Amino acid sequence: MQYYIFEIKFESKYYICWMEIYQYEIKLKPKNRGYHLITSEIESAILELKSIKYGIAHIMLKHTSASLTINENADPTVRDDFETFFNRLVPENVSLYLHTSEGSDDMTSHIKSSLIGTSLIIPITDGKFNLGTWQGIYLCEHRNRMRSRNLVVTIIGILNGK
Repeated sequence: MQYYIFEIKFESKYYICWMEIYQYEIKLKPKNRGYHLITSEIESAILELKSIKYGIAHIMLKHTSASLTINENADPTVRDDFETFFNRLVPENVSLYLHTSEGSDDMTSHIKSSLIGTSLIIPITDGKFNLGTWQGIYLCEHRNRMRSRNLVVTIIGILNGK
């Protein structure tokens, strides 16, 4: 943990603020292939999140065959539709790809990961992720075998009450 003190000018007034930087590596519980809401799993692993008044979180997935995205968190059929769409967009047809040493889902998982992405930047306000009412963080697991995944979460923010 690093502390930084800096001065901010806001509405013609100067403020001295304490900023902190935290970094976590989070091992997610193993997930089957599909699109899984992981917002609460991430939030519960970051103890200092509640101490941040304003800040940002950078979340990076340390894998090349899964991805991260933010989307609808209320209706579970959205996750099923994502799986159906991406399976049609990137079919598991071994004859289409050279890189298949780990199975028919090998290269297709890398393509899906590149299309969706492996990192997110999320604002933090009053100790929680500042997501929309219907938004949640998804782990998009593209492999057929269940596996755990690792995230690196870096938080930079101004402390509450400082």
